[in-house]
Amino acid sequence: MRLDEMLRAIRNRIDSCQSKIRDEPDDVSGNANENDENPKIPWYFANGFLLFWGLLFFAAVLPFFNRLPTALTNEDVNKNEFIAELAYENLYTLSNIGTKLTGSKENEIIAVNFILNELNKIEENLQDDFFDMEIDLSQAAGVFPYATMLNVYQGVQNIAVKLAPKNSTSQTYLLVNSHFDSKPFTPSAGDAGFMIVTMLEVLRVIASTKQPIEHPIVFLFNGAEEGMMQASHGFATQHKWAPYCKAVINLDAAGSGGREILFQSGPNNPWLVDYYKKYAKHPFATTMAEEIFQAGIIPSDTDFRHFNLYGKIPGLDLAQCFNGYVYHTKYDLIDVIPRESLQNTGDNVLSLVRGLANATELSDKSAPVMGHAVFFDFLGLYFIHYSETTGIILNLAIAIATLILISVSIWRMAKVSNASVSHVACWFSVTLIVQVISFILGLLFPAVVAWFMDSLGQSLTYFSSPMLIIGLYVCPSLIGLSLPLVVYSSIHRNISTAYHIQLGLHSHAAILSLLVLFLTALGIRSTYVLVIPLIFYSLALAINLLTTLHDRGFAWMALLKAGQLIPFLCSSYSFYIFIVVLTPMGGRAGSAANRDVLIAVLTATGTILSFGFLLPLINIFRRPSFVIYSLLGVTVLAMILGCFTPIGFPYRSKTNGHRVAYLQVRNMFYEYDGTLSKDESGYLFSFQDRREERPLLGTNVNLTGLVSIKSKCETEMMCGMPLYDYRFTKSRLQSKWLPRSEPIVPPEIRGLELLNKTILNATNVRFEFNLTGPSHMSLFIQPYDNVKISNWSFIPSYLNMPPPYHIYLTYGIDNSPYNFFVEASSLHGDLGFPLFQMGVSAHFIGNEGDAQSVKFASSFPSYSILAQWPALYKRYVF
Repeated sequence: MRLDEMLRAIRNRIDSCQSKIRDEPDDVSGNANENDENPKIPWYFANGFLLFWGLLFFAAVLPFFNRLPTALTNEDVNKNEFIAELAYENLYTLSNIGTKLTGSKENEIIAVNFILNELNKIEENLQDDFFDMEIDLSQAAGVFPYATMLNVYQGVQNIAVKLAPKNSTSQTYLLVNSHFDSKPFTPSAGDAGFMIVTMLEVLRVIASTKQPIEHPIVFLFNGAEEGMMQASHGFATQHKWAPYCKAVINLDAAGSGGREILFQSGPNNPWLVDYYKKYAKHPFATTMAEEIFQAGIIPSDTDFRHFNLYGKIPGLDLAQCFNGYVYHTKYDLIDVIPRESLQNTGDNVLSLVRGLANATELSDKSAPVMGHAVFFDFLGLYFIHYSETTGIILNLAIAIATLILISVSIWRMAKVSNASVSHVACWFSVTLIVQVISFILGLLFPAVVAWFMDSLGQSLTYFSSPMLIIGLYVCPSLIGLSLPLVVYSSIHRNISTAYHIQLGLHSHAAILSLLVLFLTALGIRSTYVLVIPLIFYSLALAINLLTTLHDRGFAWMALLKAGQLIPFLCSSYSFYIFIVVLTPMGGRAGSAANRDVLIAVLTATGTILSFGFLLPLINIFRRPSFVIYSLLGVTVLAMILGCFTPIGFPYRSKTNGHRVAYLQVRNMFYEYDGTLSKDESGYLFSFQDRREERPLLGTNVNLTGLVSIKSKCETEMMCGMPLYDYRFTKSRLQSKWLPRSEPIVPPEIRGLELLNKTILNATNVRFEFNLTGPSHMSLFIQPYDNVKISNWSFIPSYLNMPPPYHIYLTYGIDNSPYNFFVEASSLHGDLGFPLFQMGVSAHFIGNEGDAQSVKFASSFPSYSILAQWPALYKRYVF
């Protein structure tokens, strides 16, 4: 229904309700006036009313959100507890190794030796009477599909440690996992050095104390997660201990510092969440995070996927999520991690590991309990969880009970006002339509602001100034939520103002109830965020109906406001989590989508749930329009600050950088006869956020000649470019090319070598290849018309996918040449013409490039965070 149709419907309903008045007794109006016994409050208190709730957010939600326990020091080492200072010392050493890229010396030798040395120290202090400890260093090789490509790896390393009760014969293990490798150009103190040293300290405490465990614990320190989780795939599919692992605690990071969040559980096995409630000392968890993550809104993934998918191991997935601005950058340093953060995570993980290592459910041979859990914490003080089935029953019961209470209230209003029920119901229907419009505008206005700012080229203005979110999104949402109600309140009515405000609140409750029924039917567990405010509103309404408060002017309002304290804190806390987590992700989510709209809608949803039962109360003040004018003024001010002052510039040196990913590319195209048909050099940019190259214009960076590669993508296989991974592939239409006249000279490699060509029959031919190069390479294969790739060394079933095919290759400590074959089939029986193209890209990560490339990189402003290296691309025709 369009807005003009809604307005017409409102007018028609008002006319209908007014017509009913003529049929009512003469004393209806008089009773209405008697109920209006409380004079309206002076207008200048209206903004103070909203300000109170805003201050409550800053005074209660933010302190609890950022609260951390006191860090224990080396002096507390005999307490048999997690010692943050010991973990911090290990983190200092591990992060100082620098970038730990899979295949590098830093990752495969130095980091591995550091972890092994720490494990040997733990083994020296092992309680021999209680535990057996076995350390296993292994390599893995394999292949699996992921996103838009096949992920092929060899020689990736896993360090697995089994801590078992003395002489244990248990065949059920608990797995605890994290990774020590890193993305390019980051010391990775947070992702995931933080979790590695947490695991080391947890292992030390358990192994050195006499507190028994029932089930063996496998601590997996894996050396290849950042390349789409190869090491966890290798462990889950190949390691000798993997079949015995019945639950996993996966530890990762999408930020640095703060509290770790439980954002995935299961699949199924809701008993795991029971253990989190029982043993997590500092709970921080939400089902909303699980559903948002699994919807693909967050541009990240964890090893948890492979343990579930390939190992059939359920578990708990926990991650650091604060300060995502430094995630995967050179600023992911130990300096931004407080010891208290380590203590928080360490306390939780140690207690969880001990609890799950004694869980009887691990050895339960019966079928796993099906269904998911609904879970969330309240300000980190209390953890609430229940089964999905219980959630469905609760949702339906609360929604139906709310609708019944609303019906009783309408009947009561009619009785007290000496009006007919149909008369009051008529006004309720009008109010309901107004409230629907309010709900829609509350969501729409912030989204419009986000769209407008983006159309001006001013996206991400809040990136470094999050307070702008209040003006840009919270205030427009409040305007949309209140404007229709304020306009409607000026219309003459024949029931009291107090009753009419109650009808507005009832309308909001009815909308939430209908949404609860709808979302529950869709199986969305995050519906609990709507149920919480409904529970407290229904309780207040029930008490008011059981007493005389319901009918004594505005006497019912005190109980309502008191009842909304907890829902306000819960709703604002829940949605603030996602603003904190998702705002930095806008800086690495690519340029295709307007992430501002996502932040705007999330903020608006949190605002509506936090203020939905509070904002109608502004109509008890004289001149409630003054509130709207004030909110509008704040919105305009925020837009001005965002567009015309440095406050709105998204980037800051070291803290909120502009991520710039580009490759120093040399493209060489060889034809069927072996001749070189094209040789070009330049820089291939894959911009990481919505602003693309605009923050670089006017700086020392010379981007003259920068063009889109979209036209190349229409004519060349994979745009004729050495696209690095699936992210580059997905965003290739937004990538841009800066030609360079001086050829880029990458390091010399043997590259691709055709070993043998065998004609199998009249229509099939087999090509055997040898590939040598750096630790990160890709193959692109595209058959010509009337040709198909019928078989190859990789997963044959993947050939059912549409070409071109992308094979992503990673070497760990084993950098031996990769041998593979490709079989092509001619559909018309002629093998004497080109059958397929093959592109080979070699990525020399860590190499700064030639002198001109170094000079170009040095021209970027201080707020730029570069991820760039030489890449050689050779296209062949076979």
